[in-house]
Amino acid sequence: MTRPITHIFRLLKWGRTLARHGALRGIEAAPTTPTSVKRLCRIARLGTIQPKNPDYAAAFQAIGPAAVKLGQTLATRPDLVGEDAARNLLMLQDALAPVAFERIRQEIEAAFEAPLESIYSEFDPIPVGSASIAQVHRAVTSDGRQVAVKVRRPGIDKQFARDIETYEWAAAHVEAFGGEVARLRPREVIANFRRWTLRELDLRREAASASELADAMVAVPTFQVPAIDWDRTTSRVMTLDWIDGIKISHRDALVAAGHDMEALAGNLVHAFLRQAIAEGYFHADMHQGNLFVKADGTIAAVDFGIMGRINRQARYWLAEILYGLTTGNYRRVAEIHFEAQYVPDYHSVEEFATALRAVGEPMRGKPVSELSVGQMLDGLFAITRDFDMQTQPHLLLLQKTMVMVEGVATMLNPKINMWDVSGPFVSEWIRDELGPEAALADGIREQGKTLALIPDIIRRLDAQLPRKGGAPPAPPLPEIALMWDKGERKRWWRYALTAIAGAAAGAAALNWLG
Repeated sequence: MTRPITHIFRLLKWGRTLARHGALRGIEAAPTTPTSVKRLCRIARLGTIQPKNPDYAAAFQAIGPAAVKLGQTLATRPDLVGEDAARNLLMLQDALAPVAFERIRQEIEAAFEAPLESIYSEFDPIPVGSASIAQVHRAVTSDGRQVAVKVRRPGIDKQFARDIETYEWAAAHVEAFGGEVARLRPREVIANFRRWTLRELDLRREAASASELADAMVAVPTFQVPAIDWDRTTSRVMTLDWIDGIKISHRDALVAAGHDMEALAGNLVHAFLRQAIAEGYFHADMHQGNLFVKADGTIAAVDFGIMGRINRQARYWLAEILYGLTTGNYRRVAEIHFEAQYVPDYHSVEEFATALRAVGEPMRGKPVSELSVGQMLDGLFAITRDFDMQTQPHLLLLQKTMVMVEGVATMLNPKINMWDVSGPFVSEWIRDELGPEAALADGIREQGKTLALIPDIIRRLDAQLPRKGGAPPAPPLPEIALMWDKGERKRWWRYALTAIAGAAAGAAALNWLG
């Protein structure tokens, strides 16, 4: 087991890097940051020259691959790191320098126990993408097919295991301070991060995810998942069909090729809604670098290392929440939050509905270009604090992906109205899934007729819905001994921690000055 002193020095080293990029100022300024953490931030930045605007993405890149992946996770948590930091962290895409080709060759040959030339007739030594866990090369199989080959970085599994252990140790100590930080569940954030990372490290799991998503989306002609070459796929190497298309981020090239930007944006939003609401299984890393547009307008996705799942009950709740927001039915949205136990019972449904109205009304009927995402998020986070809502870890990936999809759709069509695009899909899904009772309920809300049927409709819907809650069990948390677990050692350890941090920071400052 790693000793606390090792975790401390790792954190100080990383903190020093964050400080040089100005990435600790927000932590220091936040009123919810524990005093001890603020003290360590001040120590870490002694003697540094910091940029005017914090560059969180560059800081995480400088720390290493595991930090890049953690930064991508934190980009889903503007409530935890702030809106500006979350937006900056979304830049962590294909961010690292590639591994030398000879090491990649060795990794492939070790995985298949065969020479590279016997597996691929052609193999481009220059990667087309290099990310935190793997890099991608273009190749041709021995039977003449154009493919993409994803190869895991050598030794990345051991590096991730070491760094995640320190993340877990730090999260346990920060959460132990209680208060607002504990409400945000940093230990569960890291636990989910570990689960996602372990899935990504095994490329067979990614291949299986791609295959499953392809089956789920087979009836959607505007969205494609490349086929997997299972004979050339192992835990360290994955081979899949090559996608010929224009990166969706290259808007000018798409326009020049004659693509309809409005149709592309709508197809992207519908593809995401189909995955998240209808299938309960979605691509959770739909940033611009992972989406291509083929000549016929089909949107093709790549990189299936991060996938999200939502069980059936949570999907019902999600659909009703989206539908309620699009129609202005804040009372129903509030009721769902209480049914899902997202909001404690001692709060008022009516008060919560009013709070939702204050956030939702300014958004309705406006294109994204006229909305202030910052103001909207500030309002939503204020609600979560005021009504003691704990973070729902099973929805973190969904939240992240919704932000990504909205960003890409807005880039394609700045005038898109997300409510108008998603509303018809959601309402149709509710009617299809819940049957004629839901359609009747929808008609009642619109026409105000036969109100006496509502109690019976609600009873039948309640009987039809699964009884199990929407939130899956929290991931198991590792047993971590806090440094102050033994009585009076608490004060001693705090002084020791400060002294160690001061000594390390002082040494770093002297090295910098020298």
